[in-house]
Amino acid sequence: MKTDSFIRALAGTFTLLGTALAAFVSPWWLLLPAFVGANLIQSAFTGFCPPTLFLRKLGWVDANDVIHWGGVKSHA
Repeated sequence: MKTDSFIRALAGTFTLLGTALAAFVSPWWLLLPAFVGANLIQSAFTGFCPPTLFLRKLGWVDANDVIHWGGVKSHA
């Protein structure tokens, strides 16, 4: 899976989760999809995306921006 696809899936999941929690638990949960939307906008302009940074720190993203769950295997 490419990082772009992962970010879209993650953003969609948190948007739906925040909306459902706002409907059934508390309207304060609308802050979650608002934060997701703001983060998507800022990442479009700056290129900085915290989830991608986290995956890179774990060593799960290769040079082609493909995610390898559990880590990139070294060919040594």
